[in-house]
Amino acid sequence: MTTQSDTHKSETAEVTTEMAQPIIIDLGRKKSGQIKDLKEGEGELWDEVLEVVEEAKDMLGSDVEGKVLMPLILIYEKRSTRRVERLLFPLADWADDDDDDDDAEED
Repeated sequence: MTTQSDTHKSETAEVTTEMAQPIIIDLGRKKSGQIKDLKEGEGELWDEVLEVVEEAKDMLGSDVEGKVLMPLILIYEKRSTRRVERLLFPLADWADDDDDDDDAEED
């Protein structure tokens, strides 16, 4: 006689996954029109991503057979913290940041 827990154990299969090193593509600084095309799955940047995916498939060979490689695309914009400070404090004198500290030590 089999119990419910025995049946559950036999239905549960162990799945082992192997972590692979991610492939990172730095497309560099691009114009907003190129980024818009990339988001829509078009343009030269999209073609470049697809080329790298194909190269990765070729490098992995039979390991990738029957699998789908999914590109994960991150788009970011680096902003200067100084710009934010200038917006918050427009009248601040940014040229003399640390000069006041030096003068106080000399006195």
